[in-house]
Amino acid sequence: MSEGKTQFDFNGQTVIVTGAARGIGLSVCERFIAAGASVWMVDLDEDLVQAQARNLGGIAAPADVTDSQEVDRVVSEAAEGSGRIDVLFNNAGLLLDRVLWKIDDDSWQRVIDVSLGGTFRFTKACVPHFRRQEYGRIINVTSYTALHGNIGQASYAAAKAGVVGFTRTAAKELARFGVTVNAISPNAKTRMIDSIPGDQREKLEALIPLGRFADPMEISAAVLFLGSPDAGYITGVVLPVDGGISI
Repeated sequence: MSEGKTQFDFNGQTVIVTGAARGIGLSVCERFIAAGASVWMVDLDEDLVQAQARNLGGIAAPADVTDSQEVDRVVSEAAEGSGRIDVLFNNAGLLLDRVLWKIDDDSWQRVIDVSLGGTFRFTKACVPHFRRQEYGRIINVTSYTALHGNIGQASYAAAKAGVVGFTRTAAKELARFGVTVNAISPNAKTRMIDSIPGDQREKLEALIPLGRFADPMEISAAVLFLGSPDAGYITGVVLPVDGGISI
């Protein structure tokens, strides 16, 4: 599938994407917009998300995913135009590398609040809309680290493992309303990967059976599928989109 093109039709649908200003989130916004959706682009970086929204034709929604009032405001505003929310992509995350005996309480809590708490807050805010319309698609982001751990990432691993448990529980609770809840475990070349020292990054890349990190647009293709009506019988799944590293 070429960049910016999609086989899915999201005309008339309202989509919320968190962590939308960069990387996977930005690529997901680009694909949903190309497919006809009205996309609300949520990010803490107000200037950048405003610029990206102007460039793509999305709707900028600067907000802090750790603030329930801001989350509720975004969801309410997104629903006002069409009266519905169709897809939620919980992508916002934070990584603060420290070995566990050097993690202070504030750093620990910040990672949990963004990566796990943001997923909870946006999901909770969207649920009344999903229940009323008896339809919804939620896609969360977890990580290889959630199941395998990684030195210096205890807080991130804990948060992303929490996303797995949250995804499967929400899938059971919301199934009766026609709502699916799934997660992806991506392995894309993003700022997070670029921050890894070169020698360590090369060693990690060598472990990937496909021999490379994904382009974020490759990850976004999986998100669009899980967000589509075609994926209506898939729920509670953690889909590795990782080049085979989790095999």
